[in-house]
Amino acid sequence: MKNFSTSTPPSDADAMKAIPPVVCYPVETLPRPDLDPYYEARMDLVLVDRVIVPPREAASFRVPADHFFRISVEGPQVGDLNLFNASNLSERFYSGKTRALNGTHVGLGDQLFSSFPFLRPMATITHDTLDWYGFDSFGGAVHDVIGTRCDPYTHNLLSHGDQYHHCCHSNLTRSLSAATGLPLAEAESHVHDVLNVFMCTGFMRDTGQYFMKASPVRQGDYLEMFAEIDLLGVLSACPGGDCSATHSSDQAVCYPMYVDIYRPAQPPKGWSTPPVNGYDRSHGLPAAK
Repeated sequence: MKNFSTSTPPSDADAMKAIPPVVCYPVETLPRPDLDPYYEARMDLVLVDRVIVPPREAASFRVPADHFFRISVEGPQVGDLNLFNASNLSERFYSGKTRALNGTHVGLGDQLFSSFPFLRPMATITHDTLDWYGFDSFGGAVHDVIGTRCDPYTHNLLSHGDQYHHCCHSNLTRSLSAATGLPLAEAESHVHDVLNVFMCTGFMRDTGQYFMKASPVRQGDYLEMFAEIDLLGVLSACPGGDCSATHSSDQAVCYPMYVDIYRPAQPPKGWSTPPVNGYDRSHGLPAAK
């Protein structure tokens, strides 16, 4: 936290602070999806599966490419989402690059990108019943890609040794192990930073610390995405409930979450699965002969 200093400011300190910022990744050339074909496709959907995520637990689900899926709640509840290429766990959701290309919180029309060396859209957000929220006066917004996930290691550190097994990291690990048959330790190595679905977060303006506040989500709300590739998803119903007070607790009121998977009558017009990233992976060295 940059809330104290031991160094003497230079004479031009105010001038240096007054230099305007520059966006790191200008995205004018980033291919953005044309949402009209998605809108047309989502007008005729057939429910093909529903997965229930119990409170303080996680569940896995599979979504074929060209299908839609909706995450919803039974009450005020946030969730931590991991996404994988269903046939290759090494291609997984890359929250950091998704954040760099879209901003700290994602919404309608944003795409969730996969890890290197693939770096391609995995899913496109096609509907969000919380898009009315925007950014509040504290700088908070929903669906963040800045938080990592609550985990038992940080909990152990901050509690001086307590063992808590229903943090989202552990929930995701158990569920991924069950879905893939991988040993627990191997499954854990694939669990990654999440999309915090419905979570309302931001940064404190005085300290820069990550904050959370009561999620505005309620029964009837949902976040809808279109699977650009075959997906394996794992969703944890956070033990913090709506995260108004804590994100690891046996006392917080928690609710089930649902993942509904829909098949459209027709894929979006002109749609095809995005190819993997075109970088040649030579990293500046001559190609091997």
